[in-house]
Amino acid sequence: MSKLDELITELCPEGVKYKKIKQVYKRLKGTPITAGKMKEIDNPNGEIRIFAGGKTVINAMEKDIPNANITRVPAVLVQSRGVIDAVYYDKPFTFKNEMWAYTADNEVAVKYLYYVLKSNLSYFRKAASGMGSLPQISLRVTEEFVIPVPPLPVQQEIVRILDNFTELTAELTAELTAELTARRKQYEYYRDLLLTMEDKPETKWMKLGEIADFRNGKGHEKAIAEDGKFIVVNSKFISTNGQVVKFTNQQISPLYIEDILIVMSDLPNGKALAKCFLVDENNRYTLNQRIGALRVKNKNIIDTKFLYYFLNRNRQLLKYDNGVDQTNLKKNEILSVNIPIIPLKEQKRIVAILDRFDALCNDLTTGLPAEIEARQKQYEYYRDKLLSFKEVTS
Repeated sequence: MSKLDELITELCPEGVKYKKIKQVYKRLKGTPITAGKMKEIDNPNGEIRIFAGGKTVINAMEKDIPNANITRVPAVLVQSRGVIDAVYYDKPFTFKNEMWAYTADNEVAVKYLYYVLKSNLSYFRKAASGMGSLPQISLRVTEEFVIPVPPLPVQQEIVRILDNFTELTAELTAELTAELTARRKQYEYYRDLLLTMEDKPETKWMKLGEIADFRNGKGHEKAIAEDGKFIVVNSKFISTNGQVVKFTNQQISPLYIEDILIVMSDLPNGKALAKCFLVDENNRYTLNQRIGALRVKNKNIIDTKFLYYFLNRNRQLLKYDNGVDQTNLKKNEILSVNIPIIPLKEQKRIVAILDRFDALCNDLTTGLPAEIEARQKQYEYYRDKLLSFKEVTS
């Protein structure tokens, strides 16, 4: 039997009472401060941390903070607007008065609340939906939220376990992330080595327009539907490797397996311009008007996957990025890109190598990213399990 089991058996064998947060914790108020003032007083050497909406955090000198309401005890900050989250902080801090924080006489109880809130973020984020364009929750959502309140020694053991688990998870995640970064650098090195053809005299060159057909997408902004059947491919979708999706029921721009999609329009110095995406066997995609589609004319000349890898690494089109306003690539600019033509067998060899690297680095179901995600889910599972108690009503 673990120490936690022993404590529960000794101190609360029949269960624990559940109480509203406002019945157990003291609520703290923030400081009325504008975004402009925060920018003005931002000082990396400041002794006071200031939290604002979203992920905005600065340090400042206390003397520079007008009407400062400084929290000098450990507390849990409720980020209530934009980003819905909870932050534990045990050094002097303050926060924009649109947020709030909780503290208690015992530091263990404060850290316990932090873990309880983190365990229930899905509830708070669901409560924040439908509150306008920017997600936000009201004070009542946390004030009235009911939590288990076990005896302090039980809370202390739970905090100890989760602190250790958090540290171990963070260390492992950092190691896996470092490994992933190294693998990506290795991948980029070999990709560039394999796809650099300029110094090979035997390489023939053809214009993209000679080997591929091109067509534009059409607008879908007014046809977005949460329950739509088709994924709208836009610049953000491609730049995030398909992680940001919008749906529509209108496949205005039909696609085919092995179509290469290319971003034609992006903001100044954006990271998506000329990026590519390859349509796979799960073809549920349709284009918006800022995406073009390429289709190889003759696969005996060039392998589609080879062309995709070359275009995604190629920088020829970035010369059109003026860095001032939104860049819109023209069809003739895209089709004038020079493409290396090498023996088909060599193309397929290069593709096989890059496919292995790509799967290891980017596939969310295999490789290191999946391992990182699995470790996080494992942590969340045990955290939630530790914070589940039978309720006693008497």
